[in-house]
This record gives sequence, C-alpha cells and structure tokens, in this order.
Amino acid sequence: MSKFKEIEDYRVFTSKAELHKSINALIGIIQGIRFDNIANEHEIAELIHWCNLHRRFEKRAPFNEIIPLIDQALLDNKLEQEEIEDILWLCNNIVNDSGFNRYYDLITSSIQQLQGILHGILADNVLNEAEIEQLCSWIDDHDFLKGTYPFDEIHSLLVSVKQDGIISDDEKNLLKAFFANFVDTRASYNVHEFEVKALQSQYSISGICAVCPEITFENKVFSFTGASTRATRNEIAKIIQNMGGIFNNNVTKDTNYLIVGGDGNPCWAFACYGRKVEKAIELRKKGTPIIIVHENDFWDEVVI
Repeated sequence: MSKFKEIEDYRVFTSKAELHKSINALIGIIQGIRFDNIANEHEIAELIHWCNLHRRFEKRAPFNEIIPLIDQALLDNKLEQEEIEDILWLCNNIVNDSGFNRYYDLITSSIQQLQGILHGILADNVLNEAEIEQLCSWIDDHDFLKGTYPFDEIHSLLVSVKQDGIISDDEKNLLKAFFANFVDTRASYNVHEFEVKALQSQYSISGICAVCPEITFENKVFSFTGASTRATRNEIAKIIQNMGGIFNNNVTKDTNYLIVGGDGNPCWAFACYGRKVEKAIELRKKGTPIIIVHENDFWDEVVI
C-alpha cells in the first residue's frame, strides 16, 4: 500500500476527540523535533507528512491556521527555531482557547503530547544524547503524570540507562525500540513498521517498575510476583494487611500495586517476569492506574 493510499485511509476528523488528539500530537512532534535544536531534512519531511495527512481539512478550523503557517515556514526547506516557536505558540493558543472544543483533560492531553514527542524524536531514526536529556527534562516538568501509562515506563527506562553516566549505543537502541511502541507508523513518513519490528526483536522489555513511586497502604490492593530475599510471600501479605492494605495473589482491575520481587536486583527495567507483569501492563494500557513497584521501593515505605 502506498503512503498516499495510507493517507486516504488513515483517519477522518469528524469528532472533537480526533481534532484535539491531532493537535496534541502535532505539539508533541514539534517539541520532539526541536529537542536537539536542529531540524534536519528527515524531521522536516515528517512535519510535511503531518500536513499532508490533514490537508483535506485545510479549510476547517484550526487546520486553516496551522497548515498555512507550517507551509510558509517550510518554503525554504528549513525550519528555524523561531518558526518552531511560532507554530508551537499557535497550537498551544488553539488548545488553550476558551472557545476551542476541548475533548481531553490535562492528563490525557499531556500523554498524547508525550507520544507526539517520541514520534518527533524518532522522526529521523536517530536518538542522540541531547534529545534524551531534553526528554528527561520534560518528564521532570510533568511529574503530575506519575501513575499513568506510559509515563512511568519511560521515566523508569530513562533512569535506568542514565545510571552509570554513559548512554551506550545498545541503550539508545533499547530506548528507540521502546519509544517506537507509541508511534503510529501509519502516520509517519520515516518510522516504518518493519524497521520497528526488526529493532524490537533485538531489544525487548516486557515490563518496567515505576521510579520512587508514592505508595499508600490504607484500603489499597497489592499483589506480588517474583522472588524476595527479605520475606516470604505470606510474610509480605501479612505486612501489607498490618499496614491497612489488602493482599490479593491475583492481578485484577482492582489491583493498585504489583510488587516485583527484586531478589537483590536494584534494576527498574526487566526482561520478563511472567503473567502477572504482563497482566498489569495490559491493564495499564487500558487506563487502569495499577502501579508496578520494585520490591526495594516497597520496603522503603514499610514500617515494621
């Protein structure tokens, strides 16, 4: 199927939800592109592709303002920082205007922008340290997203790869493989599904624990997976109950925390921990606010 056929089949913006989501995605894409202060030809092509996806709506607000502004900025096939700021200013004014038919709340809008940022970062298929640092800064500035998917996962993965102060090529590829999960390849000019699958076949993460999560016990439901060197599962269940929590051996939509046994391992990222982690991730993707907690963080909160 050609890219133009994909454009035709991609999406019809007939609802407030799709309209709001598309603007949030654009804000994120542009932020991701500007993270390293350079807009190269591949990133410019990605932005042109976004315009082409939405050009059929060019006579409708707000596309009748956004697309001409982007077209004008790209007449010389360059995208200067001032032009980027102008586009972001317009988009932010549109979604923040009282007359805009806002559909999503701040949390959902911010997650959509985060996914757009990942799209923008990967637009040239290169992930550099400047982009990683800027993404870390964005994460720090949006800590109100803690507990949401995929904010916790991205935060934890960034902390993990930066722990030793050196980000290797393998770690960059790991980040790219994970970030690509949140890029719709149908809506991308440069990020292709077959390349994503090839990368993810080499670099795969099944689950990631939250970094320094806030843990409360009263009437909260806990589950446990893995092995612990500090206590048996029954002992952990008793501790949770003594602190006012509820222990359930199974992960359900009512679960608030899944504790991952560290067995002495302080890492936040892990390759596989079986069906409970898989179930928790599945629930998080559907919007259930279950938090995957490393055992070390659990013990930090325990009062014995």
